[in-house]
Amino acid sequence: MRRRRLLFSLLLVAAAGLGTAAVPPPGAAAPAAAPAPLDQVIPAPASVHSGGSAFTLGDRTRIRVPGGSGEAKKIAGHLAGLLRPATGFDLPVTTKDGRDGIVLRLGGRGAKSLGDEGYRLTSGSRAVTISAARPAGLFHGVQTLRQLLPADVERQSTQRGPWRIAGGTIADSPRYAYRGAMLDVSRHFFTVAQVKRYIDQLAMYKINKLHLHLSDDQGWRIAIKSWPRLATYGGSTQVGGGAGGYYTKDDYREIVRYATDRYLTVVPEIDMPGHTNAALASYAQLNCNGQAPPLYTGTEVGFSSLCVPKQETYDFIDDVIREIAALTPGPYLHIGGDEAHSTSHEDYVAFMDKVQPVVAKYGKTAIGWHQLTGAHPAKGAVAQYWGYDKTGAAERRQVADAAKNGTRLILSPADRAYLDMKYDRNTPLGLAWAGYVDAKRSYDWNPGTYLPDAPEQSILGVEAPLWSETLSTSAHIEYMAFPRLPGIAELGWSPASTHDWASYRERLAAQGPRWDALGINYYRSPEVPWPAE
Repeated sequence: MRRRRLLFSLLLVAAAGLGTAAVPPPGAAAPAAAPAPLDQVIPAPASVHSGGSAFTLGDRTRIRVPGGSGEAKKIAGHLAGLLRPATGFDLPVTTKDGRDGIVLRLGGRGAKSLGDEGYRLTSGSRAVTISAARPAGLFHGVQTLRQLLPADVERQSTQRGPWRIAGGTIADSPRYAYRGAMLDVSRHFFTVAQVKRYIDQLAMYKINKLHLHLSDDQGWRIAIKSWPRLATYGGSTQVGGGAGGYYTKDDYREIVRYATDRYLTVVPEIDMPGHTNAALASYAQLNCNGQAPPLYTGTEVGFSSLCVPKQETYDFIDDVIREIAALTPGPYLHIGGDEAHSTSHEDYVAFMDKVQPVVAKYGKTAIGWHQLTGAHPAKGAVAQYWGYDKTGAAERRQVADAAKNGTRLILSPADRAYLDMKYDRNTPLGLAWAGYVDAKRSYDWNPGTYLPDAPEQSILGVEAPLWSETLSTSAHIEYMAFPRLPGIAELGWSPASTHDWASYRERLAAQGPRWDALGINYYRSPEVPWPAE
């Protein structure tokens, strides 16, 4: 009996030992999760072939830049800067070739077929190689690599790994050349630092155009040497009567530089002939009656207009476009043209006929809101469509006819792509004149067929505008942009064949922990199955 009791006790001890062995001791790393599948990134890649061993980023990993291209080295430095804080690894950048580590390669066999922005990412047990024909493609490939790593890689303090990337190959290039986001800095002013923060968020999703709405009734936000009161007086307030602000030329150059380093082109907009009260208040001679109106801090639209018959108007426009064009290396300059309700149709047409050649004179391509198609779009001009489901058939037909005659289109339908529209009636920020725009509605449309009568080849791309009547902080920007912005980015980048809300919402949900790690203040849409906190 004593032996039986002893044996029973020993069995209990052994069983207890087996039970505790399955629980990691305090401080131990959790069991390694499988690496993210290669097709789970946003925007969806054009082609994915999964298989083979995963790559593990370790303390001996190097970032290799064979050939030593200056731009490739800069991209490698950017990648190292992203990965070092969370991994704690040195990740030295070297120009020595090798078959291990992270390899960023410009050129090589088959690179030309990827185009200016495409890339190929190949992952195996020893190396992850990103190859591209051009630096922009290499940079976009880095953003994909970043999403394939665990979300904690975005944190600024050392985290536990492992840092693994699934095996296989991605071959990727964009559907559209123009993939934009607009930030309205006129209704509320945003500092250089706030604009940079948004640029970083745009770059993650392969957005390549930053449209800055630099002037409106409530504020003029860019210094013009030949007309200094535009900024110092016209930029002195904002919606609600706050202090406003403006960018010096050096500020603007810094925004352009920062965006360029992330392969975004800045598209400056000076809205005209309407949305001009800040300019009219700054200089009396721009008004037909020679009297300057007071500064405006409300949110109504359509009440202001430059004086179309006056020569001073065109002297002013020539100076402004000349100075901004000289600061802007990109090919585009946006001249607005929307909601010019205080300008007669005849004056509007005459005005646009005079202003478009000024843009061309200073080496830029004019973009205008789609009302430009009601005038005479210049050869090569681009119209940005912001209509919505309730837009009349005649107006849509006018845009489509212009497209048939060679005017290229950027699509920003207000009830799909406007990031300032409320998600639902309970949204504390934003407006609702175009209706409520939830995450599914924002994503679930096809730019290629959105305007049925417009030739698909006329579509230059898409843009997600963010107007700021109700937005005054970075947290406000992020709440309205996320989770909708990545969907517009995907519409601009990914093949139409990848478009599927059911699978997209799962990929979108996986971005939540990444945004948490980055400190992005996103809206937790009930349409998206976010991971449990």
